[in-house]
Amino acid sequence: MANRTVLVDNNTWNNTHIATVGTAMSSPEKAAWEIFHSLDVKYVLVVFGGLVGYPSDDINKFLWMVRIGGGVFPHIKEPDYLRDGQYRIDSEATPTMLNSLMYKLCYYRFVETDGKGYDRVRRTEIGKKYFKLTHFEEVFTTHHWMVRLYKLKPPKNRVRGKTKKSKAQKAKTATTKKTGPKKNPWQ
Repeated sequence: MANRTVLVDNNTWNNTHIATVGTAMSSPEKAAWEIFHSLDVKYVLVVFGGLVGYPSDDINKFLWMVRIGGGVFPHIKEPDYLRDGQYRIDSEATPTMLNSLMYKLCYYRFVETDGKGYDRVRRTEIGKKYFKLTHFEEVFTTHHWMVRLYKLKPPKNRVRGKTKKSKAQKAKTATTKKTGPKKNPWQ
């Protein structure tokens, strides 16, 4: 972890910068990946206390990320993360909460610890137990799951529609197929 720049720590004073990271953590995985990728982020670290009962973890502080993010980026709305005014991570949690990057990075594979996904801090079973990460890869989790480190996956090469054949491939198919004269490709 040496020689790594930290985007947000306890000494960050730039509210817009904090809001950008808060917005990423509040967003669905793909949108969060795009935000982090635009900031040239390589790794995301979360502190998670659900296994050992550590209450000062990042998911407990998450509503502040939502509030700060929503103060700068109005599409982030705190009520979208609350059910009847309550902060929930169980089966009653809102879809926005269950699909946020913060939820996913904290609870990814958490059900494997006890088979139920019981969070000792929030004293409940988590709502979304089985899911995969598409744009992030778990690279390190401590023995007690307090520190979890994820790496952003590289952007995929996107090929849409049919791919064009190379000249070598065209020549090979032309020689193997004996179907008659070559057709004019411009007609």
